[in-house]
Amino acid sequence: MLVHSPDSGLGKVVPSKAQDWLFEDIVHLKTIRKKEYDFYTKILLYFLDPPKIKGKLAKVDSVAANRNFYKPDNKEFFKSDKVVELQWLLSEILTKHEIKLKLVASVCAIEGCSNATQDLLYTLSPVQLSKVFFSGTIEDDEMIFPPIPNFIFTRDIGIIIKDHILLNKPAKKARLREALLAKYIFFNHPYFSGYSKNVIEIPDASHHFLLPKDGDDKKVTLEGGDVMVVSKDHLLIGVSERTSMEAAQRVINILFKKDIMKKITIVKIPKKRDYMHIDTIFTQVKKNVWVMLGSFSKRAIKMEGADPVQRVLEGSKKEEHITIIQFKKKDINKPVYFDSLEDLLIDISVNDLKCREKVKLIYSGNNEFPFDTREQWTDSCNLLALKEGVVLGYDRNDKTKEAFEKNGFAVINAPVLIDKLENGELNPDTIKDTLILMPSAELSRARGGFHCMSMPLLRDEI
Repeated sequence: MLVHSPDSGLGKVVPSKAQDWLFEDIVHLKTIRKKEYDFYTKILLYFLDPPKIKGKLAKVDSVAANRNFYKPDNKEFFKSDKVVELQWLLSEILTKHEIKLKLVASVCAIEGCSNATQDLLYTLSPVQLSKVFFSGTIEDDEMIFPPIPNFIFTRDIGIIIKDHILLNKPAKKARLREALLAKYIFFNHPYFSGYSKNVIEIPDASHHFLLPKDGDDKKVTLEGGDVMVVSKDHLLIGVSERTSMEAAQRVINILFKKDIMKKITIVKIPKKRDYMHIDTIFTQVKKNVWVMLGSFSKRAIKMEGADPVQRVLEGSKKEEHITIIQFKKKDINKPVYFDSLEDLLIDISVNDLKCREKVKLIYSGNNEFPFDTREQWTDSCNLLALKEGVVLGYDRNDKTKEAFEKNGFAVINAPVLIDKLENGELNPDTIKDTLILMPSAELSRARGGFHCMSMPLLRDEI
């Protein structure tokens, strides 16, 4: 799994620039690191790379340790090849002089840096330069270009599809530097040497620079939160505020031509900040269990609870309209249409994953207004499955927690779980059907959950 821990750039976001940098609010850096994201790091290590953390918790969390275990630029950093830190990878490729020259020049071109700033960057060590590229700051006090605080959402920079990497094309200018750094890492770090000839870059239209501002649908933009590998041969692509129909069409043609996928489903959702990617309205929990926003349920779309007059008067409203079209490589001219998101998810569980158990749909906020939309806003649907049936979510989404409990899931708070994993009372291999609640007072302000904060590199077969 590819991750990036909160760097000092998050602490530089100011109210006047928050929305330009795609944040809804400013966050408290010390809290988001020590009291929230560090718990995420520890849980990832217990599940994916136990020797890095098991039996060492007291030492790494001691006052004397000064959080050095969690700092990518520190010699005591955990350096896992299973919980893989982006900043660490970048510092390693910057040891190559040619890459350093190219990347400094490229970043300075994007950010409009002076020649003097460019010369200064050439003098920095690989570890220092990597830190600057992420935070935009030298020595934590001199800002030379904007931070890229969204880089904690590593899901969006690309997606591993079998033995290929599909690179993103960000919709917002604030994420251009992320895309550049990610591309250099994927093409140049030995960790990805097996993928170097299988990196897919989506081409722009030859006349893209002539498109008017209102021609967004024809622009090629794609972010990883809109791409889901739901089975070995089935891919979902969201068309959303961040991913264009043009990009989706190009990806379908590329993947079918390369014979990478047999089936690709387009899920077109409203272009609203509330639903920036499809993984903000649904994610998978188990083969037969999904969490989703009830606004896109069959009952809501057909207004089954409304009186006849209301159904007629409001039935034509399109704000919450969703379109689902499925293409199959062997018969691309005969697409399949789904009436609702529920129908699609049930079809995936039954036909792709061969589930024999009843398919369960757990709804954000227990499908109770106003908790459904409130909790979706704080990422109740953006859950990360560490293994089948064991997911990470925010502790603030109380009604969604109740919905999980009603569906037979255990619920445990992250600090309690970590203590039990450390003392041997619990074992990651034997934990089943559990919602792990993570501290979220600051993380949730950044508008992304743990699904967003992870880029899977190697998936277990389920």
